Amino acid sequence: MRVLLVEDEEGLSQALVEIFKKNRISIDAVLDGKEGLKYAESGIYDVLVLDIMLPGIDGISILKTLRQNHNNVPVIFLTAKDDVTDKITGLDAGADDYLTKPFSSDELLARVRALSRRKGELKEDSVTFGDLTLNKKNCELQSSTGEAIKLSLKEYQILDLLFENPHQIITKEQLIEKIWGGDSNAEYNNVEVYISFIRKKIENLKVGIRIRTARGIGYSLEDETR
Repeated sequence: MRVLLVEDEEGLSQALVEIFKKNRISIDAVLDGKEGLKYAESGIYDVLVLDIMLPGIDGISILKTLRQNHNNVPVIFLTAKDDVTDKITGLDAGADDYLTKPFSSDELLARVRALSRRKGELKEDSVTFGDLTLNKKNCELQSSTGEAIKLSLKEYQILDLLFENPHQIITKEQLIEKIWGGDSNAEYNNVEVYISFIRKKIENLKVGIRIRTARGIGYSLEDETR
């Protein structure tokens, strides 16, 4: 599980980062809304923990932007605003949960774990982009004609991230963090090798979908028939 924390109280942010790390949960933390939105749009996170009152962009606006862009990552609001109207506003914007300050760190961890499990339960068995389908149950790529090809675990994980964010550039850093883990010794070469494997499999299926390289940055999933 990978969590993004967007909290502008630096002391609280640092304390939460330590708590998550002690519980073996990977976490990134940013202190303002603009950075928070940028990180959240990467698609690498399993749960977002957002404060509402943030410099730059407030938490409600971050969430609305994500939902408008079809990003359904689970979100829990962590805020001092405990008025019922504020809770309703947050939930109506698309939040999955709401925790007010002060709070128990154990309760926050429990809620984050619950949201992560819920995300896994809600995942569809397959996702289609253009004439290519990623079958999540069987770890297969399938063309519109029904021809299928097996994927290794790493190939599947990379494609799962690309399919969830079509037309968006996923950086090599994001792929390493999400697939190999931020503490791994994986290098850009590891990513390039697996992208090469995946491209060959896609080409063998004779579909219009391609993985496009953004030189020096990363990769995006594109439909070349459009």
